[in-house]
Amino acid sequence: MEIDEKIAKGEGFKPYYITKIEELQLIVAEKSQNLRRLQAQRNELNAKVRMLREELQLLQEQGSYVGEVVKPMDKKKVLVKVHPEGKFVVDIDKNIDINDVTPNSRVALRNESYTLHKILPNKVDPLVSLMMVEKVPDSTYEMVGGLDKQIKEIKEVIELPVKHPELFDALGIAQPKGVLLYGPPGTGKTLLARAVAHHTECTFIRVSGSELVQKFIGEGSRMVRELFVMAREHAPSIIFMDEIDSIGSSRIESGSGGDSEVQRTMLELLNQLDGFEATKNIKVIMATNRIDILDPALLRPGRIDRKIEFPPPNEEARLDILKIHSRKMNLTRGINLRKIAELMPGASGAEVKVFNILFTDIIKHF
Repeated sequence: MEIDEKIAKGEGFKPYYITKIEELQLIVAEKSQNLRRLQAQRNELNAKVRMLREELQLLQEQGSYVGEVVKPMDKKKVLVKVHPEGKFVVDIDKNIDINDVTPNSRVALRNESYTLHKILPNKVDPLVSLMMVEKVPDSTYEMVGGLDKQIKEIKEVIELPVKHPELFDALGIAQPKGVLLYGPPGTGKTLLARAVAHHTECTFIRVSGSELVQKFIGEGSRMVRELFVMAREHAPSIIFMDEIDSIGSSRIESGSGGDSEVQRTMLELLNQLDGFEATKNIKVIMATNRIDILDPALLRPGRIDRKIEFPPPNEEARLDILKIHSRKMNLTRGINLRKIAELMPGASGAEVKVFNILFTDIIKHF
């Protein structure tokens, strides 16, 4: 026998048991892996069962009316608006905390008694939710060239109130609500807005004014309302409204239905700017290439507290932009960035940024 031969040779049972132990360890590892897989499948099935039970329970319940809170009346009653029936004073279920019932919140009312029994999440249009940037932008002030004055101003209006609101409280002055950035295209308005959102660690919500121009009556104003609702839910947040002249141009007498809808959208924007408190960590940054056509009602203090001009970059500003965008480039010795900046009169910041694409043509002048 093999074992007897090994014992006779003086090897003993050690190699035999080592082999058997290794075989058993492999079997145990395989069984453990199968057990973990089965446990994962069990957990997944249990989750599905719980979800189906909850869904079944909801299906078995009587349907509820959806209403909007107008205002609390006292500790046990609330005035709600139900479309299209009208407004009702309803009781509050004992499981609902009156402090959680706030104006404009969506609530569920029991079918038979109109008792408020559930607070619903705010309904946000999918188009509005797509406008939100989930993370804090990665742009910084170091990436902005030639705009030292503009950076200083936007820090005073946006960054300082967000980071140090106690300074405004101590002085007894109201925080700025919004700022308007105006100037030709490609001068760094969007980049600076992203940078201030980064340094304030705010949710950055970008929307173009043209996206708020809708063909159906009331759709644009509804999107504006939901935009500010989403900003409150994700505060601290910065709403960046580009191309604000699309909806904020001066009002004129016109029989066009399209112009009337644009004016409704702007009126809703004015209403929202008047309706939120600057201390709620929501700041509005607007940008335009045509400040001359904006409605004066939009530009008055209390809505837009500061106007910051973004002129085309001069030679020094172009040089700063070239230095920023050439940091990671392997430039040959002797390349004179100042000379390149001199050869680009009238170029915007965006045009200077792409100089590396045109570098071959520019270098011919040396």
